[in-house]
Amino acid sequence: MSLHRLFLFLGLTSSICAADFDLVIYGGTPSGLGAGITAAREGASVVVIEPTQWIGGMVTGGLTSTDVGKQETIGGFPREYFARAAALKPDTPMWYAEPAANMAAFQAMLKEAGVKVITAQALKSISKDGARITSLTTTDGTTYHGKEFIDASYEGDLMAAAKVSYIVGRESTAQYDEPLAGYHPMPIRPRTVEVMESDCPSIGGKGPSYIHGTPVSISGLDAQGKPIYGVFPDSKLTPGSADKRTQSYNFRICVTQREDIKIPFPKPASYDAAHYELLLRLIQAFPGIRFGRLFHLGKTANGKYDLNAQGLFSTDYPGANFDYPDGDAATRARIWQDHTDFIQGMLWFLGHDERVPQSLRDQANSWGLCKDEFADNAHWPYALYIREGRRMIGDYVMVQKDLQTDIFKNDSVGMGSFLIDCHIVQRILAEDGTVRDEGSFQDTPALPYQIPYRSLTPKQVECENLLVPVCLSASHIAYCSLRMEPVYMALGQASGLAAVMALKASTPVQKIDVPALQKKLLEQKAVLELAAMAKMIRSAKLPGIIMTEEFAERMGHWTASSYGAPVDGSSFHDANTEKGAKTITYRIKVPSSGKYDVRISYVSATNRASNVPVRIEHAGGTDTVMVNQRKAPAIDDLFISLGTYIFSAGKPAVITISNKDTDGIVGADAVQLIEVK
Repeated sequence: MSLHRLFLFLGLTSSICAADFDLVIYGGTPSGLGAGITAAREGASVVVIEPTQWIGGMVTGGLTSTDVGKQETIGGFPREYFARAAALKPDTPMWYAEPAANMAAFQAMLKEAGVKVITAQALKSISKDGARITSLTTTDGTTYHGKEFIDASYEGDLMAAAKVSYIVGRESTAQYDEPLAGYHPMPIRPRTVEVMESDCPSIGGKGPSYIHGTPVSISGLDAQGKPIYGVFPDSKLTPGSADKRTQSYNFRICVTQREDIKIPFPKPASYDAAHYELLLRLIQAFPGIRFGRLFHLGKTANGKYDLNAQGLFSTDYPGANFDYPDGDAATRARIWQDHTDFIQGMLWFLGHDERVPQSLRDQANSWGLCKDEFADNAHWPYALYIREGRRMIGDYVMVQKDLQTDIFKNDSVGMGSFLIDCHIVQRILAEDGTVRDEGSFQDTPALPYQIPYRSLTPKQVECENLLVPVCLSASHIAYCSLRMEPVYMALGQASGLAAVMALKASTPVQKIDVPALQKKLLEQKAVLELAAMAKMIRSAKLPGIIMTEEFAERMGHWTASSYGAPVDGSSFHDANTEKGAKTITYRIKVPSSGKYDVRISYVSATNRASNVPVRIEHAGGTDTVMVNQRKAPAIDDLFISLGTYIFSAGKPAVITISNKDTDGIVGADAVQLIEVK
């Protein structure tokens, strides 16, 4: 071991190890720690600089009910880490260790690898020589020289300081042809009383575990006709328009009902009951609603739960974070404290306000903070959940199709699989004065998809020795799935290895040998592709014009499924419910006027409907064809033909699948148009 590495391992300070490193990482998030440990294992000298007092980001700071998506997509460093954390205490399930155990696992792995860690020091400035960062200076005046740099912060501060292109907020639907993009007012999605009253299934209840959306019509006006706290006037944007807003933040709170470790929820000094008027109105709209329906309680280990947001009013704080991503230190500190006060005040309100039903107050007071967690922070979580900060605009921008149809990437360095999950952006007033949530959705599936190395690198002309595994190059919609800690950690591992390769080859990070990087990742048990993906029917490889169900307009709730062999690995079905209330409409632009064979695909089964009405709107009018989905499709075992129709280039082909009067499950997959010459 070199003297330099020995100093690092022992945690000693000297002029050489205090300021000169092969790799400088800004952000002690799980991604940054994974990058640092991986690079140090390859022999690099590494320093990780974390602006807060604590390392580990959300994983040590409250998020312990890990969002894994499909577990088979997670390997390499993240799987190694979560296994070590779970092994520290008996009876701890994989992915669900307590915050203190997660912290201990990181501390042990950092020490073993010899990574130097600096905490409570934020970025003050950087120096660049052309397109290369040469040093980073922190607020205490210390300058850290490095050959390679990684921005693993949730905010993207190093990236921004390096003048790398980025965006804050939402793109329009037109920018990347993303149906979910932009301003997104949500309709009322009624819930039954039984569902609203039930606890989360993770603690034994019978209702859905996680629901966004407005469940019922609730007035958003006070006695003077002004919006109540937390409700904004409608911005009157056209749906799909771009804006600068981001999805809401919260704290992931470690709670318990164990009397031996339970500490009552604190009352913040700035408590104002008026901030919870909308919550009160929600409670009054659903008499008997339970604490476990207002919050998502994810069971972790040893009688502890990860309390998260769900629904119209919960620990999310919509509209309070818009200034955070580009904000200065004072702005961010104010927003951080405001979130702390708001969420603590909400829990206090539920436990003590006399307008809250006694049964709900009793339930709220049966929970509390854990006295053996976050003891040096009044038992409150270390990390504000920054679901979305800046997003780089790099060599490749991941967008909605990269999660659903164009899922294969030759330069894959990791995988994602979580559904496209956006929390409420803001609560707005509808024209009738009632509340609507805006921007939320979580019922849109993503397939297991590959993440390209190009999404981690800035444009070379902007910076050639920086990698960005957290605020990576992605649209708002793609980021809604990418933003999971195991994914960040996998991309951190890839970034750590890539930085070492660039260092050894004296080449820009954009020019490293990606196949060699992939080989190294596979040797370290990373997952870059699933075996099932090789057998998947890919819409991009099919002839003609294809639209899959993800890009169609849905009325009613359709259930995503991977049963059978659907195009691009998933399809929808109506669950054999609400007959006559559900449709899927495909609006397809044709490049030129002419005659087209209209085909649909579906997964056949004996419990499928034999009488599915499919309406075709064409240049000559409208026709309806009845389809027997119990019978397997005849064209390549995939499609059936509905007939040949004439379509005009100026008017889309419109194909609508309905479940009206059907005698079984109705499925919807892809629609294909083949031009007939």
